[in-house]
Amino acid sequence: MFRYFPTNYSWNLSVDLALEMGGRIGEIEQMCSPLLEASRQQDSVGTQAFRDTWASMANKLCELAREDEAAERLFSAGEKYNRAAIYFQTCERLQAHGAPGRAELYAQFLETFTRGIELSQENCERVEIPYEGKVLSGLFVRAEGVEGPAPVLLQVNGLDSTKEMKYRVGLPAWLAKRGVSSLIVDQPGTGEALRLHGLTARFDSEHWASRVVDYLETRTDVDAGRIGMEGISLGGYYCPRAVAFEPRFACGVVWGANHDWRDVQKRRLEKEGDFPVPHYWAHVCWVWGAANLDEFMTIAENVHLDGVVERIQVPFLVTHGEKDSQIPLKWAHRTFEQLVNSPRRELKIFTDREGGVQHSSFDNSINAGQYIADWVAETLGGNTH
Repeated sequence: MFRYFPTNYSWNLSVDLALEMGGRIGEIEQMCSPLLEASRQQDSVGTQAFRDTWASMANKLCELAREDEAAERLFSAGEKYNRAAIYFQTCERLQAHGAPGRAELYAQFLETFTRGIELSQENCERVEIPYEGKVLSGLFVRAEGVEGPAPVLLQVNGLDSTKEMKYRVGLPAWLAKRGVSSLIVDQPGTGEALRLHGLTARFDSEHWASRVVDYLETRTDVDAGRIGMEGISLGGYYCPRAVAFEPRFACGVVWGANHDWRDVQKRRLEKEGDFPVPHYWAHVCWVWGAANLDEFMTIAENVHLDGVVERIQVPFLVTHGEKDSQIPLKWAHRTFEQLVNSPRRELKIFTDREGGVQHSSFDNSINAGQYIADWVAETLGGNTH
């Protein structure tokens, strides 16, 4: 794990994720070097300093991109907007719920991301899925070299990630090359669903996952018999739960197991394990729609997979980083052990040899992500060569 800030795990996580999404080390060093002292400060002080520095770089890139546009150098402009969006997203993610200007920062991020995709002419289509009188927004990436309906992998967030983050890390592109489409969704409790529509998380993930499958079945470019699901981090709970209760899924994958998130919260109350974001307890109350910590802990009692995973009757891949400092490795073993009715279950622990040893491989995602892409392609009828 790249540790620019010696005492601040959540900031290091953010920097590593920015690098994995395509941030440039020179720009990141320029943003981080003034922040060493701020990284030791309390959340409210430190995160404001982080935001000021990273948003300034993003705004500079947008200015440079507009100059490229004026010169009709649109590919160059698109690349700059793409990196600007990464930096806007990174600093927005660290802000407290309700922090002044956070909503505007998120809107700026979405606009910049969309412009970058358009000018770069990327294989990425924005979609909106009807849900509870509102919408779940998603990004659809088409399989390459496939005539007719293709298999698809639904990909969902963890506690604090977004569809754009998962898109930029690279799994959708790796799958497209293997003949598998992707739909990355901001499910309730994440991204646009939470920030723009007030849709909070729910433990019965099959409720929203089934609506997404309904949508996928309407697409003529999707083979409805080959729809898989993948979840990262807290998605390592959402995905098995959904696959267990929604029979239309043909396979499942967790990129970081999360078998008993209720236990993880109890340990965090006792100061065990690292927090993924600053202002952690306020953040989880926002995500889950809890009025206070006591209500959140009551909600969290439902967020476990005991008695659930046994229902899964399709191929399932469980992956985990050997040195995960957020979610103990034992929970990956628990999920795998309870997959007793899966016709093909696999447990893959990422070690120092291949990299990706930290939480959901955020420290080095490419080998782990391509292992997952190969497994999905082999399972859903894509290709690996």
